[in-house]
Amino acid sequence: MALKVHVDIVSAEAVIFSGLAEKVVVPAEMGELGVYPRHAPLLTRLRPGLVRLALTAEKEEVLFVSSGFLEVQPHLVTLLADTVVRSKDLDETAALAAKERAEHAIKQPISPDDYARYKAGLELSTMLLRGIDQLRARSKR
Repeated sequence: MALKVHVDIVSAEAVIFSGLAEKVVVPAEMGELGVYPRHAPLLTRLRPGLVRLALTAEKEEVLFVSSGFLEVQPHLVTLLADTVVRSKDLDETAALAAKERAEHAIKQPISPDDYARYKAGLELSTMLLRGIDQLRARSKR
């Protein structure tokens, strides 16, 4: 039997996942990070991207996180995210529309605060679309 680590994924709205996994792969601030049972303790920020939970050798769950924090202990992984969306609930049409709205708004004369908000929305929608493309490529394998 493979070693497993307990994983809790919590968003601002609810507990999204709580269970055991053989491996967790997250989009950490400095790049993609793989966490296995008995991993050394660490704390890092997350960037927008896909979180992959290897529940068993054959079963994987994929989620999209907008940002947040990851805490790793040898037998517990806690992911605190602003927004978490299960891969089956990702909406490419909505992400494309949000990206186009942000691109259009940034081209207009706006305040620095509005510019920062639209720029953040543009980056988030771009990362969401990249995640959808990654999922599409993985499903073709």
